[in-house]
Amino acid sequence: MVQLRNILSRLHGRANGDAHQEPSSADGAEHLVIIGNGIAGVTAARFVRKQSSTIRITVISGETDHFYSRTALMYIYMGHMRYQDTKPYEDFFWPKNRIDLVRDWVVRIDVEGKEVHLKDSAPIQYDKLLIATGSTPRWFGWPGAELNGVQGLYGMPDLEQMEAATQGITHAAVVGGGLIGVEMAEMLHSRGIHVTFLVREPTYMSKVLPAEESAMVNRVIREHGIDLRLGEELAEIRGDRDGTAEQIVTKSGEVLPAQFVGITIGVVPNLSALAGSAIETDRGVLVNAYLETNVPDVYAVGDCAQFREDGIGYKRIDQLWYTGRRQGKTVASSICGTRTRYTSSVFFNSAKFFNLEYQTYGTIAPNRPDGIESLYWEHPDQDQALRIDYEADSQAVVGFNMMGLRYRHDVCVTWIDQRAPLAHVVKHLAAANFDAEFSKRAELDALQA
Repeated sequence: MVQLRNILSRLHGRANGDAHQEPSSADGAEHLVIIGNGIAGVTAARFVRKQSSTIRITVISGETDHFYSRTALMYIYMGHMRYQDTKPYEDFFWPKNRIDLVRDWVVRIDVEGKEVHLKDSAPIQYDKLLIATGSTPRWFGWPGAELNGVQGLYGMPDLEQMEAATQGITHAAVVGGGLIGVEMAEMLHSRGIHVTFLVREPTYMSKVLPAEESAMVNRVIREHGIDLRLGEELAEIRGDRDGTAEQIVTKSGEVLPAQFVGITIGVVPNLSALAGSAIETDRGVLVNAYLETNVPDVYAVGDCAQFREDGIGYKRIDQLWYTGRRQGKTVASSICGTRTRYTSSVFFNSAKFFNLEYQTYGTIAPNRPDGIESLYWEHPDQDQALRIDYEADSQAVVGFNMMGLRYRHDVCVTWIDQRAPLAHVVKHLAAANFDAEFSKRAELDALQA
């Protein structure tokens, strides 16, 4: 198995054009320092190396030695994967591509002296700096939020903390109805822990999902044994004598057992390393369309970056894996001397709610705006649904939602990009579906509908 992974890793590197020289150091080479080893920072490092064999690259992270997939954290906890299985590249990849890794936390950035100060190591000089510090869980000042066993989930330290805090417990609560919330509920449930899931909206993810898709997710969550409380909020967390969570109190006054409380009300850009620096921030690190900050030779990408203007990304802060990767690839060209404007592609995101897979492309609003019509099909007996939104006048397709179906990314994006008419899309639905297990029955039923 290990030998096969090594072969696949080498082939992956060659297919992506990564350098394969033995480690070497060029005196006087320009030095790029990247703070953060998530998808945005590591993608930038890889594409800088593809374009330049001379730039010296250093990636700093206090979280882990190597880049790993944050989306796989839940599978480590559930026992489906190990940490080493979540690393897209073998450990030899980094020295072979001459990307230096530093395990430490950044405590201060000196933009005047072009120096990054670390918690436990000597300062590092840079010629160009890329801030890719990601996010941190959003917090709220509930009474009892400081108790042991109350936490969010974003990175490996959070996972390790959760592992320790949930040993031997019987009841937990998850507060917040986003994707991290349902993932944490599934994680806890996989260990036989009773989960109370508080969602303040009247239905799950009602700010994102149309009513029918949201109702399907509600049903799936409850069918898997989660105590889903819709329209309910947390009022207080109560602890035992040792200062550990023991109960939650809801705003309706109900007292429920909870020896662990997961706070999943969203994330905010991680700006801790920028305190006191001249780098301008708002909610995130402020950047222009070229991912440049107000300080020369300093860039920012990923969850921590905030566009100064609307219309550059999907939102001013685009906190998605796919946008982080795209931003990392774009900024690499600017770092290497070809100043490149960031442009977003057709919106795409995917998720999994227990056994229900979800994909969304383009624009699907929870409440359709004027001028937009919707074609919706739902399987009568299975958790499968397809929604196609289109312009009423031109019939051009603008978005897709798939529940329990897998569609080809390139086909859906092309249809939206080229403003394909609804009739064409419906006629060729089978060309987009790549899940052989579902394709025949689902496509026939959808077409008949």
